[in-house]
Amino acid sequence: MFKNFDWIIVVCVLVLAGFSLTVIFSIFPGLFLAQLIFFIFSFLVFFFFSQIDHRLYQALWLPIYFVSCILLLVTFVVGIESRGAIRWIEIGNFRLQFSELLKPFFITSLAAVLIQFPPKNLKNFLFSCSFFLVPFFLVFRQPDLGSAIVYILSFGGLVFVSGISLSYILASIFIILSSAPLLWNFLKDYQKTRLLSFFNPGQDPLGSSYNAIQAVIAVGSGMIFGKGLGRGTQSHLNFLPERHTDFIFASLAEEFGYVGVLLILVTYFIIFLRIFKLIQMSSDKYTILLLTGFLFILLSQFFINIGMNIGLLPITGITLPLISYGGSSILATMIMLGIIESIAKEQRLR
Repeated sequence: MFKNFDWIIVVCVLVLAGFSLTVIFSIFPGLFLAQLIFFIFSFLVFFFFSQIDHRLYQALWLPIYFVSCILLLVTFVVGIESRGAIRWIEIGNFRLQFSELLKPFFITSLAAVLIQFPPKNLKNFLFSCSFFLVPFFLVFRQPDLGSAIVYILSFGGLVFVSGISLSYILASIFIILSSAPLLWNFLKDYQKTRLLSFFNPGQDPLGSSYNAIQAVIAVGSGMIFGKGLGRGTQSHLNFLPERHTDFIFASLAEEFGYVGVLLILVTYFIIFLRIFKLIQMSSDKYTILLLTGFLFILLSQFFINIGMNIGLLPITGITLPLISYGGSSILATMIMLGIIESIAKEQRLR
């Protein structure tokens, strides 16, 4: 199992998992055991996917796609409603969020479609868009705006890498900008409020802008070395909402300071750099698209989550990979890293 294993990825995952467990134990001790179980199970899944030849996903792209769409549909039928959204299916004491969990499988199917139907002519381009719109619409209607943004960014990145014509890119940008007023009507009231408060955070500091303002305060108050473990006032005194999920970066920055944040950023950078090097070393088109799709997902979640924690982007409810609390997010990330590990093992063997 461990022959030709790429231990750089494993060490980086362990570092991020260590930060996640430490900060959750500090700010929300009751969730520490659940998070630890999530990581242990996800590591087993990681090793399982690291043993599978990634070309298998290319051969099974159609059933993977249909099963993914069915699971997203099932969420509307048996899913539980929380805060006006139907995103989770309850299994025993745990909740699964399929919009999060299915991200790696969406990439495996999309990469195969773009191989078989390169978007270099109008017919193939429209087919690729149709393929993407079904899961995107199901995720958007849950509603899960954060995951929907990740889906559309990864789709756009893969289509671009596939060698799409410049005219199609310009036409797509024009259509998206033209339909923006129409898409605005599909947003929930709280989503509209989040966007408006981003452009004018001082308009409602105790209401719609409260989360963003408290996150920025928490990040800034950590300064260079942080306040120390268990001494973060914003997180421990409950000024910071969702301190263990969406705003865990702010909680971490408050307690570990700039030094801790820098270590986390370097760890992420090593993972991104490792994936990029694997892309450069790959000669197979499917492998390149698969790695590129995973890189887009991880990068988009990384930048959007940190961006909304420091007030540079609107709040969209996107988790920080391998640090935010939640089994579905951790499991999805570890599945992607497991597939990446299988590719790295193959390249080392060569």
